[in-house]
Amino acid sequence: MYPWVLMTGQTYPAARIIAPRLQTLFTEHVAEAHRRGLQPVATVPDVDAIEAMIGAAFWASLRREEGYVPKISLAFAAPHETLHPLMFERPLPLESAALTRVAPAVERAGIHLGVWPGSRLPTGSGPPRAVSGDGDLWVWGTTSAIPATCFVLEVSAPGLLVVKHHRGEESDKFVNVAVLEADRIKVVDQRPSSLPEGPVVLASLVRFDSPASWVESLGVLVQLAVSMRGHGRGGLLLVVPDGSDEWRQSIVRPISYAVSPPFAELAILSRETPAERRRPEWQESLARTVHGIGGLTAVDGAVVLTASYEVLAFGAKIVRKSGSPQVEQVMVTEPIEGAEPSFVDPAQLGGTRHLSAAQFVHDQRESVALVASQDGRFTVFVWSPRERMVHAHRVEVLLL
Repeated sequence: MYPWVLMTGQTYPAARIIAPRLQTLFTEHVAEAHRRGLQPVATVPDVDAIEAMIGAAFWASLRREEGYVPKISLAFAAPHETLHPLMFERPLPLESAALTRVAPAVERAGIHLGVWPGSRLPTGSGPPRAVSGDGDLWVWGTTSAIPATCFVLEVSAPGLLVVKHHRGEESDKFVNVAVLEADRIKVVDQRPSSLPEGPVVLASLVRFDSPASWVESLGVLVQLAVSMRGHGRGGLLLVVPDGSDEWRQSIVRPISYAVSPPFAELAILSRETPAERRRPEWQESLARTVHGIGGLTAVDGAVVLTASYEVLAFGAKIVRKSGSPQVEQVMVTEPIEGAEPSFVDPAQLGGTRHLSAAQFVHDQRESVALVASQDGRFTVFVWSPRERMVHAHRVEVLLL
């Protein structure tokens, strides 16, 4: 056990419970990265290191620095494993007080505090000898470029931590591995075979089984989902089939904000070649367009988007299709290990948006509805032919 636990007397039971499982998962991720030929590949922290990092981050999340909640990202990596590291002359101890004090300097997205055992830090950059011990962890500085499969721990909110690993394709792309909220632990189930059937558009949100699907998960819907959650007002996005007007049977007319001709910038960007997508100009254009469309979801009503990402309307009001029964039950699943499907009244999932989304998908079975709640929950509604009912996928653990 690392010294910070002994010195502070504070323990976080969830850290001890989840650490062995995370160590196993990251060992598997590293093995897969080597098979793919990725370089460089991160070092896997041992169980004690994982427990120590989670414990320090948890207690830091409950502190305040001049009234602000600390927002930090810890990466288990040595300075030589990163690019252009900013190194402290005197590394900081991995403890909640030190993390809280430095948090304002590293709260911007993409900046990580590097964590590494003091005994393995480069000569001249190690911790003060008076308090150094073999195997203890120290924060050696900051970096924005970390190796593939690097263990990353983010403080998202008080008591809310997200464990991620670096994808290895681009410096700012990650896969969520687990979410810890107080005494609740959710380990993301990354096996597609364990997920109930769903349309292709849902795969980009829940599949993590292969390098190809990792790339797909960076797609347009994921970015739209993140943008919808980001504005904090809640929102509803309807994805309807290309070339069909059947969706209009489930919308109140006239539509307050119909778009004519359809807004096609996102569709055009999504059709660019992989080489073009690597250009900074393309990434900036995509981000700008996604945020613009995400902002439309803050307006009361739904944004209507085709499967090829053309915007048809926003502020659209959903109505039950003529002759269609009211939805009384939906199946709910969450992509976490050990989760079992439940069957609930759609009113139990949230407010009007959730009820409307469930009804729309029930009546327009080739469509998908994405709902962001003001409290951060995110649900994808699809029609399940196998169950013959609406299927609600709770996916906020993938978007934190």
